[in-house]
Amino acid sequence: MNLIDRLTNALEQSHAASSDLIAGDRPTFADDEADLVDAAVLVAFTDRAEPGIILTQRPQTMRKHPGQVAFPGGRMDAEDESLIAAALREAEEEIGLPPHLPHIIGLADQYRTITNYRVTPVLAVIPPDLDFIANDGEVEAVFEVPAHFLFDPANHQRQIVMWEGKERSYHEMHWEDRRIWGATAAMIVNLSRRLAW
Repeated sequence: MNLIDRLTNALEQSHAASSDLIAGDRPTFADDEADLVDAAVLVAFTDRAEPGIILTQRPQTMRKHPGQVAFPGGRMDAEDESLIAAALREAEEEIGLPPHLPHIIGLADQYRTITNYRVTPVLAVIPPDLDFIANDGEVEAVFEVPAHFLFDPANHQRQIVMWEGKERSYHEMHWEDRRIWGATAAMIVNLSRRLAW
């Protein structure tokens, strides 16, 4: 079975129950959905025998989330026709990925961030070994991590910190010298459960 069929089947079968998925960065959210800002990220699987997933690292000089690892993506703009269009536009802006290259598989489970973004992962398959062009203002590095590493529960470390006087838990994983944590790690954990890799 090729990668496109494998991902399509896994997404359609919905192996994980919704109760197994992480809804967001905090246990409770305001009921008012109108306060949420829609965003989309591109989860780009490389089409190879051992698929990888493309991630970016933000520059240390950025005002928000400096140095953090993330999927290409961002806020949905008014001109975006869909969440898929938003993810493709952002990926082109951030890493120079031509929007015609990704083969879109579908949408995965939404994730709410503490800053009131409702983030939708857009799953896609891209050719391997592309030459990405990082947007210096938004991306310090573009790199690929094997999907089997990201989806292995043994690599999902759960951490607990005190935040605003309460305990808060989050996931993190370490690939070579990079720390993947926060919303990006949580979406990876969700994907590992949803796709039953």
